[in-house]
Amino acid sequence: MSDPTDPESHYATSDMQTDYTVGQDNIEGRLGPIGFDIHNRVFVVSALASVVFIVLTLLFPERAGSVFQSIVGFATGTLDWYFMLLVDFFILFCIALVVLPYGSVRLGGPDARPEHSYLSWFAMLFTAGIGIGLLFFSVLEPVYHANVSLPLGIPSPFGADGELNPEAIPEASALGLAGTFLHWGIHGWAVYVVMALALALFTYNKGLPFSIRSTFFPILGERVWGWWGHVIDILAVFSTLFGLATALGLGAQQANAGMNFVFGLEVSTTAQVIVILLVTAVALVSVWRGLEGGVKKLSEINMIVAVLFFFFVLFAGPTLVALNGFWTGLATYVKEFVALSAPFGREDDAYRQAWTIFYWAWWVSWAPFVGMFIARVSRGRTVREFVICVLLIPSLFIFIWMGVFGGIALEQLYADPDNSLVKDYVIDNYNPELSLFGMLNELPLTGLMSSIGIVLALVFFVTSSDSGSLVIDTITAGGKIDAPRPQRMFWATVEGLVAIVLLLGGGLAALQAGVTATAIPFSIVMLLMCYSIIKALNGELRRKLP
Repeated sequence: MSDPTDPESHYATSDMQTDYTVGQDNIEGRLGPIGFDIHNRVFVVSALASVVFIVLTLLFPERAGSVFQSIVGFATGTLDWYFMLLVDFFILFCIALVVLPYGSVRLGGPDARPEHSYLSWFAMLFTAGIGIGLLFFSVLEPVYHANVSLPLGIPSPFGADGELNPEAIPEASALGLAGTFLHWGIHGWAVYVVMALALALFTYNKGLPFSIRSTFFPILGERVWGWWGHVIDILAVFSTLFGLATALGLGAQQANAGMNFVFGLEVSTTAQVIVILLVTAVALVSVWRGLEGGVKKLSEINMIVAVLFFFFVLFAGPTLVALNGFWTGLATYVKEFVALSAPFGREDDAYRQAWTIFYWAWWVSWAPFVGMFIARVSRGRTVREFVICVLLIPSLFIFIWMGVFGGIALEQLYADPDNSLVKDYVIDNYNPELSLFGMLNELPLTGLMSSIGIVLALVFFVTSSDSGSLVIDTITAGGKIDAPRPQRMFWATVEGLVAIVLLLGGGLAALQAGVTATAIPFSIVMLLMCYSIIKALNGELRRKLP
């Protein structure tokens, strides 16, 4: 993989030149045995603001919880139309890049060639944008959307009297799966395309530092290296930080629930805090070992275990039902794509506001984290190839996973609703972190597979923390990717602490609030990125003219 900070590896055009060099505003030194190399403004402001947030939330948890609830209410009830239009625009923007001449531009210049095979590239795209969500939501969402938060106002199979209506099952199941696919499909990956494409173009084609602020050079010029750029990078830090903290909080809840299911460990905030502390400690060891010896090895092991876990569920459960769940969900997703994407004229607020808006905010929050990774592994691809593959390949993998797990869970639910743990955990008493284990309870080797599910959740936890701390450290180190390891360990610690204080400050609502609060301003940053991308691509097309 080429070093994005190495100017020699770039095909740099002449339309965007700067004398700025990576790390020129950094402060280097040592505090005893600990070395540091930080961007003096971005790091200090981000670190101090994070510490202040942690302290205030711990000191005033009830007031913090009230504030978090207000943020969620404002984002989902007042700005719901904005987030829907925002992500719809990103999809249209991606389609335009594919069909217009911009699609012929190659990332890195006309002579650049891909550094990874299609198979390796597809695998990295898949692992980049998914994590704990595959385990947490794969059973929860299809069942919940098919019976409680009903997309497009479909009737629930369980009527007002609680009796199951068999005639309503096919439509509810299909839309429950399609509603899940909406949240994990091309809408979210379009958000990643914008971020990753902007970073790749300005790094590989324009020769600018591998930094989010670089994508604003067409708008701000040299001012991008000043306070305007500092603000952009600080917003990216907080967006990444709270997006990751949400994933870590959900992971802790699911791991705790799984331990209760298998071993009888009490489900409590205290237990979840202990889980976060222990896993953050493991993440620190992974960070210290570095990319090759830490997160890469853990990711490889986790993907192998995840694939084996998937095939066990597929073949141990009703296989044809599982595959039909995937196909039915996909067909309905395609059929209802426009209706599910529409921001107005809807009668499904429980689905659209409580779920879809949270997801769009979460995807925006994860965009700096995932976008940086995708950009680093995509040099040499054409814009058309890049957009099509990033939109479709990971989405298809996720649809297969969600379709199989969700299809089996729905079959279990409707086959024997009176004795279904899935119904108990998702519909009757709503324990979302237990939904996966409710489905596994009706398959062979329940204890073993539930234990593997817990391990997967914990390792996803570690790899997300490790990778996220690398991205935040790169931003706060002025674009350097080889800053001292203690800095990355610092950010891994902060991620864990933010996840803890969000849990203490209001649980799931607080996690949602953290995401939406940072996604609102950062979404504006991403809209402006689209303009920068067009400016950069126009320059590339002019360069190709004789």
